Amino acid sequence: MFERIVSLINDIIWSPALVVLLVGAGLYFTFRTRFVQVRRFKEMVRSLFAKKKETQADGSKKGISSFEAFCVALSGRVGTGNIVGVATALAFGGPGAIFWMWIIAFFGASTAFMESTLAQMYRFHHRNTFRGGPYSYIEHGMNLKWLAVLFAAVTVVANATLLPTVQANGVSSALGNAFGVSPLASGLGLAVLLALVIIGGVRGIARVASYVTPFMALAYILLSLVIIGLHIDQVPAVLGAIVTNAFGIKPVAGGILGSTIMMGVKRGIYSNEAGQGGGAIASASADVPHPARQGLAQAFSVYVDTLLVCTATALMILCSGTYNIFDAKSGEMIVAGAPELGSNYVGYTQAAVDTVLHGVGSQFVGIVLVFFVFTTIMAYYFYVESGIVYLFHRSKTATKRAETATIWIFRILLLSATVFGALKEADTIWMLGDIGVGLMAWINVVALLFLCPKGVAALRDYERRQKAGEKDPVFHPSEFGIDSSSWEEEKPLNP
Repeated sequence: MFERIVSLINDIIWSPALVVLLVGAGLYFTFRTRFVQVRRFKEMVRSLFAKKKETQADGSKKGISSFEAFCVALSGRVGTGNIVGVATALAFGGPGAIFWMWIIAFFGASTAFMESTLAQMYRFHHRNTFRGGPYSYIEHGMNLKWLAVLFAAVTVVANATLLPTVQANGVSSALGNAFGVSPLASGLGLAVLLALVIIGGVRGIARVASYVTPFMALAYILLSLVIIGLHIDQVPAVLGAIVTNAFGIKPVAGGILGSTIMMGVKRGIYSNEAGQGGGAIASASADVPHPARQGLAQAFSVYVDTLLVCTATALMILCSGTYNIFDAKSGEMIVAGAPELGSNYVGYTQAAVDTVLHGVGSQFVGIVLVFFVFTTIMAYYFYVESGIVYLFHRSKTATKRAETATIWIFRILLLSATVFGALKEADTIWMLGDIGVGLMAWINVVALLFLCPKGVAALRDYERRQKAGEKDPVFHPSEFGIDSSSWEEEKPLNP
C-alpha cells in the first residue's frame, strides 16, 4: 500500500509537464543570457577562486569562499545519482537516456547560473555568515511570502527525510555487494559518521566538502578513463547508440522513447540539481564581490557533475555491457546484458569496474560511493539548516531556543531517514527521492521564470563593469532596488 501511494504521488509530480518546464526553462535562460554557459566558460572556472569580499574588524571573514560554496553544491550534486542514478536511467530508459541527461545539464547550467545569481542578490546575514536561496528571492524579488515559506518548508522536509534515503540505499546496496555488510549496519555506520560532522555546523560542512569533494570526483573520473580506454574500440558504437536511442532511431529496446526522455531528465535533474534550488542555497552563503560571479561558478559545477562524472559512469557500464533494460510499466526485462544482476543497479557500475580491477572493482565502487553519499547528505543538511534559519528569521515571534530545538529535531530526522533508506527496497526509495526533487523544482523553476529579468540585469551589470576596466566588479544592491541592510546586519531573535 505504501509503495502504491508513493508511486501515485510520483507520477503526479513527475508528469510530462515538469519535463517540459525544466527543459523549456533551461532553453529560455540560455537564450536570455546569450549562452552564458558557453561564452563565459573560462570565467566559470576562474570564478571558483574568487576571494572573499568582507573582512571584519577581528580579521575573520563573513560567509564562505566561492570555492567552498562550489564544493558544498558539488557535494550535493555528486552522489549516488552519479553511480546508481545513471544505472537506473539506463535500466528504464536505455542508452538514449544519457543523451537527455546531457541536454538537461547543458541547458541546466544556465538555470544554475540564474538561481545562484539571484540567491546572491537576495541573501541575508546570519551569525557571521550569509544565508539565502529560492525562499529569499521568492519573498523579496516576487513579494510572495507564502510561496517562499512553502518552498522553505518543502526544502527542509525533502532534504531531511526524502533525499537522504536514496543516498543511504545506494551505499547499502554497494557495501552489501562488495563486502557483505548488512543494510542495517551500513545505515547505522553512515548515520554515526554524519552525526559527527553535521554537529560541527555549516562551516564544518564547507571545510570537509572543500577537501573531500574534488578528491573523490577526480579519483573516480581517472579510473573511469582507464576502463573506457581499455574498451576504446567500443566507444564510437556506444556514443552512436546514445544519440540514436535518444530519438527512437534504431532503439536498443523498442517502445520506450517516452521513458528514455523522462528518465534522462529525471535522473539528470536529480544528479545535477539545476533548478531544484539546492545549489542556490549554497551559493547564497558565498561572500563574493558580485552575484554573477557565483552564478558562473555554480554553472560549472553542473558540467562537472553530469558531463564528467555521470558520463564516465555511463560509458563504463555501456562499454562493459553490464546492464539490463526493463519496461517501466510492467517491469519486464527487455534487454539482458547482465541478467545475473537483475535490478541490482549499483551492481551495474561495480561489475563494469570489476572487468578491469578483477576481484576488487566492486569494493572500489563501494568505497567511492561512501564518500559520494557522505558529502551529499552533508549538503542536504546544509540546505535543511538554511531553510530552518530562514523560517525563523522572518518570524517576529521566533526565539533562538526554538530555532535551535527545531534544528536538532531535523538533525535526528535526517539521521533516521538515512537508516530507513538503507533498509528499504531501491525502487520505492528512488520514487521518494524523485518526489522531493520534483516538489522543489516545480516551485523554484516557476519563480526563476518570473525573476529572470533581474538575473539577466545582474549579468549585464557584471559584464559592463568588466568592460569598463574593473578587474573584480562589485555589486551595488541599491542600483537594483534591493535593500542591502540584511547583508550587513543580522535580525536578532528573542532569547
